[in-house]
Amino acid sequence: MTLVQLRHLLALAETGSFTRAAEAVFLTQPAFSRSIRTLEDELGQPLFDRVGKRSEVTPFGREIVARAKYLVFDADELAASGRNMSEGRSGTVRIGMGSGPGAILMTPLLMEMTTRHPTIHIDVARGDTSSLVHALRERKLDALVVDVRSLSPGPDLRISTLVEMRGAVMCRPGHPLTRWKGALRFAVLRQYPIASTPLSDEAARAMVERYGNAAHPQECVTVRCEEIPSLVEVARNSDALLLAIRAAAPDLIELPLKPPLSTMARFGLVTLSRRSEAPALSIVRELMEKLMHD
Repeated sequence: MTLVQLRHLLALAETGSFTRAAEAVFLTQPAFSRSIRTLEDELGQPLFDRVGKRSEVTPFGREIVARAKYLVFDADELAASGRNMSEGRSGTVRIGMGSGPGAILMTPLLMEMTTRHPTIHIDVARGDTSSLVHALRERKLDALVVDVRSLSPGPDLRISTLVEMRGAVMCRPGHPLTRWKGALRFAVLRQYPIASTPLSDEAARAMVERYGNAAHPQECVTVRCEEIPSLVEVARNSDALLLAIRAAAPDLIELPLKPPLSTMARFGLVTLSRRSEAPALSIVRELMEKLMHD
């Protein structure tokens, strides 16, 4: 049994087609079929059943596929670890960022890499947490910086460098609500558009517990997108209110609420627990600790 055969096994399990799997690993179909047949002979049981035009994994095959994924993954990580050690502070680091971290961290990180680490290639991806986690698991990203409250826990995910940042409702200077005397009830905010990024279920529960069902983000947020900088511009140039982490818009005015808003964002650096870490991630950690605080 070889790693090459295990890669062939995984390709066939993923595609369900000998033809497409052979193309994916750059083999002729007869050579690919011999590889699978040899593996089945060595294991003593069939790994695939023919169901119409598809090849379905047998129950025994599912167990072998699951174990093969770990073996191939570990082999790839051993090779990556060797490359990282030989490259030192060079190479490539691929970071996925959620909306909050992106608003605070992305520009300083790009400036840091450009001015102080010009030999390191950096790719930054933006998106919602679920799509970023999928890319991390597919090894298209090396690490994520996201709000961990919106993260579905998994044994393969490792979270480090946790920072907490408080949320706030903000408006432009000169907004009508800045002339309000005392703290504002949430019902008063509903007179204006409210802009926000998609909030986690935990944040939504906190809002409802604090201000009632009308404060659920699905109910009260009228302008929603993943990019905080765009939402900040909307709040700067209109009467829309911004619900976001306070540090994302220091030039906006924070509105006092009654009762006070108590939501906190918890940002973390997320990597795969069985994966070798890119050396340049230490730079990301340092910037998180330096910049991501109230």
